[in-house]
Amino acid sequence: MAKFKRNLITTALPYANGPVHIGHLAGVYVPADIYVRYLRQKGEEVVFIGGSDEHGVPITIKAQKEGVTPQDIVDRYHQIIKDSFEEFGISFDIYSRTSSKTHHELSSAFFKKLYDEGKFIEKTSMQFYDEKAGQFLADRYIVGKCPHCGNERAYGDQCEACGTSLNATDLIDPVSAVTGNKPELKETKHWYLPLDRYEDWLKEWILEGHKEWKSNVYGQSWLDNGLQPRAVTRDLDWGVPVPLDEAKGKVLYVWFDAPIGYISATKDLTPEWEKYWKDPETRMIHFIGKDNIVFHCIIFPAMLKAEGSYILPDNVPANEFLNLEGDKISTSRNWAVWLNEYLVDMPGKQDVLRYVLTANAPETKDNDFTCKDFQARNNNELVAILGNFVNRALVLTEKYFEGKVPAAGELTDYDRQTLTDFANVKADVERLLDTYHFRDAQKEAMNLARIGNKYLADTEPWKLAKTDMARVATIMNIALQITANLAIAFEPFLPFSMEKLNKMLNVEPLGWNRLGSTDLLEAGHQLGKSELLFEKIEDSVIEAQVQKLLDTKKAN
Repeated sequence: MAKFKRNLITTALPYANGPVHIGHLAGVYVPADIYVRYLRQKGEEVVFIGGSDEHGVPITIKAQKEGVTPQDIVDRYHQIIKDSFEEFGISFDIYSRTSSKTHHELSSAFFKKLYDEGKFIEKTSMQFYDEKAGQFLADRYIVGKCPHCGNERAYGDQCEACGTSLNATDLIDPVSAVTGNKPELKETKHWYLPLDRYEDWLKEWILEGHKEWKSNVYGQSWLDNGLQPRAVTRDLDWGVPVPLDEAKGKVLYVWFDAPIGYISATKDLTPEWEKYWKDPETRMIHFIGKDNIVFHCIIFPAMLKAEGSYILPDNVPANEFLNLEGDKISTSRNWAVWLNEYLVDMPGKQDVLRYVLTANAPETKDNDFTCKDFQARNNNELVAILGNFVNRALVLTEKYFEGKVPAAGELTDYDRQTLTDFANVKADVERLLDTYHFRDAQKEAMNLARIGNKYLADTEPWKLAKTDMARVATIMNIALQITANLAIAFEPFLPFSMEKLNKMLNVEPLGWNRLGSTDLLEAGHQLGKSELLFEKIEDSVIEAQVQKLLDTKKAN
């Protein structure tokens, strides 16, 4: 991996027309946060950018349904999303919004520069118009049958069932989502980014320049089918107005202005924003779900290339989709576990959800989240493996050594083997995190707790305490060194629990470079008071959550 001076990490901007759910978390925000926390632990310079996408057509549809303004909708949900992320421990340096003044100004300037340099083409085309509503219909205002998979409720820009990007005119039997009328085609003028001009460059940049990218990022590429010009403006009254006198009543297409939101958020964060966006010694990584692949691997890079002064992404570690109880998560059907509701229903269990979503991460294929698996992973892994080892190590030290770290005496071959085993964990976890394999990295971190449990079970210090306290001291020293290593290894994955563990160990957070060390805690160091890291989740709690989901299904 090339050495960069700094890291710019972006996460897909969620639409501010509803809360975020576990699918968003598993696909984008938990892996991004793990990676950022890991980089910070290593002492690397990193900025972590997030924000709400507030110009999507789903927002105007929601506003229309509720009889309020789009601004009312985005104000409400931006705050809900921002607060939920904060409480869940997603450690953004800034969580911005695309309705901000900075964003409007920057998006307008970006468009104008490309326009002035002749990077767009103008096209008059026939677009769907709803006579009854008296307006042109944006793609999301048109629904019909997907020509690829037959889904009856495909949108004019994408089929959510099969993930294929569409044009509204591709739909079979299209109808207006505003009035239910059959729309008619009417003439309108728009500006287009001629993606076909960038096709050869994109092929070389992606297929030759980034062979290390995940295969699913290539899988959705449009390159095989040939790129077409893509409209960057649309007929709508909600969004960033097109900065041209001849474009009254038109706004920038949301796919064009939304990724510029990463830039405007960075500008709001720091006056030095350009060093993160224009210095080739910055490494930019986009964390996204698979429905955003084409925008981040084809369209946004083409925009940046056309503008000419920006860096390009170094990697786009996109994930697949997470299903819920065997069914596709659906905002419209309310079939989801919403983060804001989870935080109320499961107080203090942020790390449990982070752990389970990482263990089930849809890194290479769609995966499934079930309430029973959530309970099992909490009880059988967090409680029985990690929590159990930490608790035994600390409680036995309190019992035999008044909570002070005992000095290690002579080591046995088994002691040395154990120390070697846990020293190797650092290289394994690091390699997996560096290549965005977060599920396996977490599994390796848990292996460290397994090593600890096996060590205590094999050496049985509670039996030796009757006859050989010098040996017990050595065993407990090694167990405590493993515990301190766990506090480092799990910090990116379980930040709340590791903060608690550091207090129990009575240490400040230890840097990543010390992972694998056998001298993290000095002899004589006074530990803090021990308490349980995790608690069992009872059947009744899970049954209540399952019932809540069943009630949702019945309501639909």
